Amino acid sequence: MLNSTIVIKIKQRVNKLDSQDYDNIECWQIVEGFNKAQVEWTRRQLHGINILKEGDEQSTRRKDDLQVLLSKQSLNLTDKEYYYKAPIPEEYLQWKRVDVYAKQDCCDKRRMTVYFAEEGNLNQLLRDDNKKPSFEWSETFATLIGNDVNIYTNNDFEITSADLVYYRQPIKIQIQGCVDPYTSVQSTQNVECEFKDDIIELIIDEAVAILAGDIESSNQYARGTEGAERNN
Repeated sequence: MLNSTIVIKIKQRVNKLDSQDYDNIECWQIVEGFNKAQVEWTRRQLHGINILKEGDEQSTRRKDDLQVLLSKQSLNLTDKEYYYKAPIPEEYLQWKRVDVYAKQDCCDKRRMTVYFAEEGNLNQLLRDDNKKPSFEWSETFATLIGNDVNIYTNNDFEITSADLVYYRQPIKIQIQGCVDPYTSVQSTQNVECEFKDDIIELIIDEAVAILAGDIESSNQYARGTEGAERNN
C-alpha cells in the first residue's frame, strides 16, 4: 500500500480529511503514529494478545502475518572460556532460535541443539548433568543478557559458527518531504510499509486509535481500537 493511501485512510478515520481547524494532523504525527502502531500490533501478535489468543506461529494466519519479520544473521562470537558471547542485532525484537555448529579436537563439527534458557537458572543448568552443555549429546543452551547472546560450552567444545534467527522490528515508514520524527530531518524518499495490505488496514486502525488519543477524540479512539482488535 502506498504511503499516500495510508495518509488518506488515517485522515479519513480520524475525521481530519481536509480539516483546517487547530487540531489538523501533520504528516510527522501520522508517521510516528503509524510506526508506533506497527510495533504495538506486532508485539501483541507475537505474545498472543488478540481475540483468538494465538501467539508466535500458533496458526497458519500468524505464520503468514509475521514471516516478513523473521531474519537470520551470523553472530560475531567472542570466546569467554566457558561460553561464547555475541551482540544481538540493533533491530532485534524477539528470539526465535540460534543455529550452532561446534567441534572437539577428536571429532568433526556437528550441529548442536540449543535451548533458550533463563539467565536466573544459569548455575543450576551448568551443574545439572542432564542439562549442562554436552558435545556427546549435541546439546547446549543460550541466554540473553545486556543485549548479548551467551551460548554456553562449559569448556566441553568449541563453537565454529552461530546464526541467530529472530523477529526484527518492523521497518519504519517515511514520507517524502515530511520531517522524520526520529531524526528531525526531512525525508528525501518514501519508505513504504512492508506488511501485506490486509495487515496494513489493521495497523491503520491501530494508528487511528493512537492519534485519536493524542487529540482526545474519544469516538475515533473507540472505533480504531475496536477495529484493530476485532479483525486480528
